[in-house]
Amino acid sequence: MALEDAKTQVDQAFTRKEARGLSFENTFGGATSFLRRRYSKDLTGAQIAVTGIPFDQAVTNRPGTRFGPRAIREASTLQAFDAPYGWGYDPFTELAIIDCGDMPFDYANVPEVPGRIEAHLADILKAGVVPVTLGGDHFITLPILRAVAARHGPVALIQFDAHSDTWADDDMSRIDHGTFLYKAIKQGVVAPETTVSVGIRTDNPDTLDVRILDAPSVHRDGIDATLSRIREVVGDRPCYITFDIDCLDPAFAPGTGTPVWGGLASWQAAELLRGLKGIDLIGGDVVEVSPPYDPTGATAIAGAHVASELIALAGWKMRAGGTE
Repeated sequence: MALEDAKTQVDQAFTRKEARGLSFENTFGGATSFLRRRYSKDLTGAQIAVTGIPFDQAVTNRPGTRFGPRAIREASTLQAFDAPYGWGYDPFTELAIIDCGDMPFDYANVPEVPGRIEAHLADILKAGVVPVTLGGDHFITLPILRAVAARHGPVALIQFDAHSDTWADDDMSRIDHGTFLYKAIKQGVVAPETTVSVGIRTDNPDTLDVRILDAPSVHRDGIDATLSRIREVVGDRPCYITFDIDCLDPAFAPGTGTPVWGGLASWQAAELLRGLKGIDLIGGDVVEVSPPYDPTGATAIAGAHVASELIALAGWKMRAGGTE
Protein backbone atom coordinates (compact mmCIF):
# COMPACT_ATOMS: atom_id res chain seq x y z
CA MET A 1 0.00 0.00 0.00
CA ALA A 2 2.76 2.45 0.95
CA LEU A 3 4.61 1.78 -2.30
CA GLU A 4 1.48 2.32 -4.36
CA ASP A 5 0.72 5.54 -2.49
CA ALA A 6 4.27 6.80 -3.02
CA LYS A 7 3.72 6.47 -6.77
CA THR A 8 0.78 8.85 -6.73
CA GLN A 9 1.08 11.12 -3.69
CA VAL A 10 2.71 14.49 -4.22
CA ASP A 11 2.30 17.94 -2.65
CA GLN A 12 -0.09 16.55 -0.08
CA ALA A 13 0.17 19.83 1.79
CA PHE A 14 -2.28 21.05 -0.87
CA THR A 15 -3.74 17.97 -2.54
CA ARG A 16 -4.80 15.76 0.37
CA LYS A 17 -8.54 15.77 1.02
CA GLU A 18 -8.58 14.41 4.57
CA ALA A 19 -7.05 15.81 7.75
CA ARG A 20 -6.43 12.24 8.96
CA GLY A 21 -4.03 9.61 7.71
CA LEU A 22 -0.33 9.00 7.22
CA SER A 23 1.50 10.21 4.14
CA PHE A 24 3.72 8.13 1.87
CA GLU A 25 4.84 10.96 -0.37
CA ASN A 26 8.54 10.77 -1.21
CA THR A 27 10.48 12.30 1.67
CA PHE A 28 12.70 14.29 -0.68
CA GLY A 29 9.91 15.83 -2.77
CA GLY A 30 6.85 17.99 -2.57
CA ALA A 31 5.68 20.90 -0.46
CA THR A 32 6.80 20.58 3.16
CA SER A 33 3.92 21.13 5.55
CA PHE A 34 4.36 19.64 9.01
CA LEU A 35 4.14 15.87 8.59
CA ARG A 36 2.45 16.45 5.20
CA ARG A 37 -0.68 17.74 6.91
CA ARG A 38 -3.03 19.80 4.78
CA TYR A 39 -2.27 23.52 4.75
CA SER A 40 -5.47 25.32 5.72
CA LYS A 41 -6.52 28.55 7.39
CA ASP A 42 -9.96 27.00 7.93
CA LEU A 43 -10.01 25.52 11.43
CA THR A 44 -13.44 23.93 11.01
CA GLY A 45 -13.34 20.30 12.11
CA ALA A 46 -9.70 20.43 13.18
CA GLN A 47 -8.67 19.09 16.57
CA ILE A 48 -5.00 20.11 16.51
CA ALA A 49 -3.40 22.88 14.44
CA VAL A 50 0.31 23.31 13.85
CA THR A 51 1.42 26.88 13.29
CA GLY A 52 4.75 28.65 12.90
CA ILE A 53 5.96 31.94 14.36
CA PRO A 54 9.27 32.73 12.64
CA PHE A 55 10.31 35.52 15.03
CA ASP A 56 13.86 35.82 16.40
CA GLN A 57 14.38 39.47 17.27
CA ALA A 58 14.39 38.87 21.04
CA VAL A 59 17.58 36.79 21.27
CA THR A 60 20.53 37.57 23.56
CA ASN A 61 23.07 35.67 21.48
CA ARG A 62 22.83 34.07 18.05
CA PRO A 63 19.80 34.73 15.85
CA GLY A 64 18.47 32.37 13.19
CA THR A 65 15.36 30.83 14.74
CA ARG A 66 13.26 32.70 12.19
CA PHE A 67 14.21 29.78 9.96
CA GLY A 68 13.08 27.24 12.58
CA PRO A 69 9.50 26.59 11.43
CA ARG A 70 10.58 26.00 7.84
CA ALA A 71 13.40 23.64 8.89
CA ILE A 72 11.19 21.71 11.32
CA ARG A 73 8.56 21.20 8.64
CA GLU A 74 11.18 19.92 6.21
CA ALA A 75 12.66 17.61 8.84
CA SER A 76 9.20 16.27 9.65
CA THR A 77 8.92 14.66 6.21
CA LEU A 78 11.18 11.93 7.60
CA GLN A 79 8.39 10.97 10.02
CA ALA A 80 5.28 11.41 7.87
CA PHE A 81 4.80 7.73 7.00
CA ASP A 82 5.08 6.33 10.55
CA ALA A 83 3.05 6.71 13.71
CA PRO A 84 5.09 8.19 16.60
CA TYR A 85 7.00 5.37 18.27
CA GLY A 86 5.99 4.04 21.65
CA TRP A 87 2.47 5.45 21.94
CA GLY A 88 0.37 2.47 20.92
CA TYR A 89 -1.83 4.62 18.72
CA ASP A 90 -1.49 6.75 15.62
CA PRO A 91 -2.57 10.35 16.27
CA PHE A 92 -2.10 11.26 12.62
CA THR A 93 -4.72 8.75 11.56
CA GLU A 94 -7.10 9.05 14.49
CA LEU A 95 -7.12 12.85 14.83
CA ALA A 96 -7.93 15.75 12.52
CA ILE A 97 -4.64 17.67 12.34
CA ILE A 98 -3.88 20.57 10.03
CA ASP A 99 -0.97 22.91 9.40
CA CYS A 100 -2.36 26.44 9.40
CA GLY A 101 0.92 27.94 8.26
CA ASP A 102 2.97 30.76 9.72
CA MET A 103 1.76 33.91 11.42
CA PRO A 104 2.32 36.97 9.22
CA PHE A 105 3.92 40.05 10.77
CA ASP A 106 5.92 43.13 9.87
CA TYR A 107 9.53 42.30 10.73
CA ALA A 108 10.31 46.03 11.01
CA ASN A 109 7.54 46.72 13.52
CA VAL A 110 8.71 44.61 16.43
CA PRO A 111 6.55 46.28 19.13
CA GLU A 112 3.35 45.06 17.45
CA VAL A 113 4.51 41.41 17.29
CA PRO A 114 3.42 40.34 20.81
CA GLY A 115 -0.15 41.47 20.19
CA ARG A 116 -0.22 39.73 16.83
CA ILE A 117 0.99 36.47 18.39
CA GLU A 118 -1.63 36.67 21.11
CA ALA A 119 -4.41 37.34 18.59
CA HIS A 120 -3.17 34.57 16.27
CA LEU A 121 -3.27 31.97 19.05
CA ALA A 122 -6.56 33.31 20.37
CA ASP A 123 -8.17 32.59 16.99
CA ILE A 124 -6.99 28.97 17.13
CA LEU A 125 -8.12 28.51 20.72
CA LYS A 126 -11.48 30.17 20.06
CA ALA A 127 -12.16 27.48 17.45
CA GLY A 128 -11.67 24.84 20.14
CA VAL A 129 -8.45 23.63 18.50
CA VAL A 130 -5.27 22.68 20.37
CA PRO A 131 -2.29 24.70 19.07
CA VAL A 132 1.20 23.28 18.58
CA THR A 133 3.53 26.14 17.70
CA LEU A 134 6.90 26.02 15.93
CA GLY A 135 9.26 28.87 16.88
CA GLY A 136 10.95 31.22 16.69
CA ASP A 137 12.76 32.29 19.84
CA HIS A 138 11.43 31.72 23.33
CA PHE A 139 9.85 35.15 23.67
CA ILE A 140 6.90 33.89 21.61
CA THR A 141 5.75 31.72 24.52
CA LEU A 142 4.77 34.77 26.61
CA PRO A 143 2.01 36.08 24.29
CA ILE A 144 0.96 32.50 23.60
CA LEU A 145 0.46 31.97 27.34
CA ARG A 146 -1.53 35.19 27.53
CA ALA A 147 -3.89 33.85 24.88
CA VAL A 148 -4.10 30.47 26.62
CA ALA A 149 -4.82 32.07 30.01
CA ALA A 150 -7.48 34.33 28.49
CA ARG A 151 -9.37 31.19 27.42
CA HIS A 152 -8.50 28.62 30.10
CA GLY A 153 -7.34 30.74 33.03
CA PRO A 154 -3.80 30.34 34.39
CA VAL A 155 -2.61 26.87 33.38
CA ALA A 156 0.08 24.56 34.69
CA LEU A 157 3.35 24.96 32.78
CA ILE A 158 6.07 22.43 32.01
CA GLN A 159 9.20 24.13 30.68
CA PHE A 160 12.02 22.10 29.12
CA ASP A 161 15.03 24.41 28.97
CA ALA A 162 18.69 25.00 29.76
CA HIS A 163 17.79 28.40 31.23
CA SER A 164 15.16 29.39 33.78
CA ASP A 165 14.10 32.49 31.79
CA THR A 166 13.12 34.15 35.06
CA TRP A 167 15.67 36.96 34.94
CA ALA A 168 14.06 40.03 36.49
CA ASP A 169 12.64 42.50 33.98
CA ASP A 170 9.82 44.73 35.14
CA ASP A 171 9.62 46.67 31.88
CA MET A 172 6.74 44.73 30.41
CA SER A 173 7.23 46.40 27.04
CA ARG A 174 10.67 44.81 26.55
CA ILE A 175 10.81 41.88 24.14
CA ASP A 176 13.38 39.41 25.46
CA HIS A 177 13.47 35.64 25.20
CA GLY A 178 15.27 35.32 28.55
CA THR A 179 12.47 36.84 30.62
CA PHE A 180 9.34 35.21 29.24
CA LEU A 181 8.65 33.17 32.38
CA TYR A 182 9.39 36.06 34.77
CA LYS A 183 6.79 38.15 32.96
CA ALA A 184 4.30 35.29 32.64
CA ILE A 185 4.39 34.85 36.42
CA LYS A 186 4.30 38.56 37.19
CA GLN A 187 1.34 39.00 34.80
CA GLY A 188 -0.51 36.11 36.42
CA VAL A 189 -0.85 33.98 33.29
CA VAL A 190 0.93 31.09 35.04
CA ALA A 191 1.49 30.44 38.73
CA PRO A 192 4.89 29.37 40.14
CA GLU A 193 3.35 26.64 42.28
CA THR A 194 2.04 24.92 39.13
CA THR A 195 5.18 25.50 37.03
CA VAL A 196 8.10 23.09 36.68
CA SER A 197 11.31 23.66 34.73
CA VAL A 198 13.21 20.61 33.51
CA GLY A 199 16.80 20.44 32.27
CA ILE A 200 18.04 23.73 33.77
CA ARG A 201 21.82 24.09 33.93
CA THR A 202 22.55 27.80 34.21
CA ASP A 203 22.55 29.82 37.43
CA ASN A 204 19.82 32.31 38.20
CA PRO A 205 19.30 33.09 41.89
CA ASP A 206 15.68 34.16 41.45
CA THR A 207 13.56 31.28 40.21
CA LEU A 208 10.33 32.86 41.54
CA ASP A 209 9.59 29.63 43.45
CA VAL A 210 9.27 27.61 40.25
CA ARG A 211 10.06 23.92 40.84
CA ILE A 212 13.48 23.27 39.25
CA LEU A 213 14.42 19.78 38.05
CA ASP A 214 17.86 20.57 36.70
CA ALA A 215 19.72 18.45 34.19
CA PRO A 216 22.02 16.83 36.78
CA SER A 217 18.98 15.68 38.77
CA VAL A 218 17.45 14.10 35.66
CA HIS A 219 20.73 12.30 34.94
CA ARG A 220 21.20 11.23 38.56
CA ASP A 221 17.65 10.30 39.59
CA GLY A 222 16.32 8.93 36.31
CA ILE A 223 13.19 9.18 34.20
CA ASP A 224 10.62 7.71 36.58
CA ALA A 225 11.59 9.98 39.48
CA THR A 226 11.57 13.02 37.21
CA LEU A 227 8.13 12.16 35.84
CA SER A 228 6.79 11.69 39.37
CA ARG A 229 8.06 15.14 40.36
CA ILE A 230 6.57 16.78 37.26
CA ARG A 231 3.19 15.19 37.95
CA GLU A 232 3.32 16.37 41.57
CA VAL A 233 3.43 19.95 40.29
CA VAL A 234 1.05 19.66 37.34
CA GLY A 235 -1.54 17.25 38.70
CA ASP A 236 -4.68 17.06 36.58
CA ARG A 237 -4.77 20.78 35.76
CA PRO A 238 -4.92 22.04 32.17
CA CYS A 239 -1.28 22.14 31.13
CA TYR A 240 0.95 23.83 28.54
CA ILE A 241 4.39 22.52 27.52
CA THR A 242 7.11 24.77 26.16
CA PHE A 243 10.19 22.96 24.87
CA ASP A 244 13.32 25.03 24.27
CA ILE A 245 15.52 22.85 22.07
CA ASP A 246 18.56 23.90 24.13
CA CYS A 247 17.19 21.63 26.85
CA LEU A 248 18.97 18.98 24.80
CA ASP A 249 22.74 18.76 25.05
CA PRO A 250 24.56 20.47 22.14
CA ALA A 251 25.70 17.01 21.06
CA PHE A 252 22.07 16.34 20.08
CA ALA A 253 20.96 19.88 19.19
CA PRO A 254 23.83 22.19 18.23
CA GLY A 255 21.60 24.45 16.15
CA THR A 256 20.46 26.88 18.82
CA GLY A 257 21.41 30.35 19.95
CA THR A 258 22.54 29.68 23.53
CA PRO A 259 23.84 26.09 23.79
CA VAL A 260 24.92 24.77 27.20
CA TRP A 261 26.73 21.51 27.83
CA GLY A 262 25.44 18.81 30.17
CA GLY A 263 21.90 18.74 28.83
CA LEU A 264 19.37 16.02 28.23
CA ALA A 265 20.00 13.34 25.65
CA SER A 266 17.39 12.81 22.95
CA TRP A 267 16.32 9.53 24.50
CA GLN A 268 15.70 11.21 27.86
CA ALA A 269 13.50 13.89 26.30
CA ALA A 270 11.57 11.24 24.39
CA GLU A 271 11.00 9.14 27.51
CA LEU A 272 9.86 12.15 29.52
CA LEU A 273 7.39 13.35 26.90
CA ARG A 274 5.94 9.88 26.38
CA GLY A 275 5.84 9.35 30.13
CA LEU A 276 3.55 12.34 30.53
CA LYS A 277 0.67 10.67 28.69
CA GLY A 278 -2.60 11.39 30.40
CA ILE A 279 -1.85 15.00 31.36
CA ASP A 280 -4.44 17.53 30.22
CA LEU A 281 -2.32 19.17 27.50
CA ILE A 282 -4.10 22.16 25.98
CA GLY A 283 -1.18 23.45 23.89
CA GLY A 284 2.56 23.39 23.39
CA ASP A 285 5.50 24.78 21.48
CA VAL A 286 9.04 23.94 20.42
CA VAL A 287 11.32 26.94 20.15
CA GLU A 288 14.92 28.08 19.57
CA VAL A 289 15.72 25.79 16.63
CA SER A 290 18.32 27.80 14.70
CA PRO A 291 19.22 25.94 11.49
CA PRO A 292 22.22 28.12 10.48
CA TYR A 293 24.26 26.61 13.33
CA ASP A 294 23.60 22.99 12.42
CA PRO A 295 24.50 21.94 8.88
CA THR A 296 23.51 18.34 9.67
CA GLY A 297 19.85 19.19 10.31
CA ALA A 298 19.87 17.16 13.54
CA THR A 299 18.42 20.00 15.60
CA ALA A 300 15.46 20.46 13.26
CA ILE A 301 14.90 16.70 13.31
CA ALA A 302 14.81 16.82 17.11
CA GLY A 303 12.38 19.74 16.95
CA ALA A 304 10.10 17.82 14.60
CA HIS A 305 10.08 14.85 16.96
CA VAL A 306 9.23 17.10 19.91
CA ALA A 307 6.30 18.60 18.00
CA SER A 308 5.09 15.10 17.08
CA GLU A 309 5.24 14.05 20.73
CA LEU A 310 3.27 17.13 21.75
CA ILE A 311 0.59 16.17 19.22
CA ALA A 312 0.53 12.60 20.55
CA LEU A 313 0.25 13.92 24.11
CA ALA A 314 -2.62 16.26 23.26
CA GLY A 315 -4.36 13.54 21.34
CA TRP A 316 -4.10 10.99 24.14
CA LYS A 317 -6.99 12.50 26.07
CA MET A 318 -8.98 13.21 22.90
CA ARG A 319 -9.17 9.52 22.12
CA ALA A 320 -12.10 7.47 23.34
CA GLY A 321 -11.12 6.35 26.83
CA GLY A 322 -7.50 7.49 26.60
CA THR A 323 -6.33 4.07 27.81
CA GLU A 324 -3.19 2.07 27.22
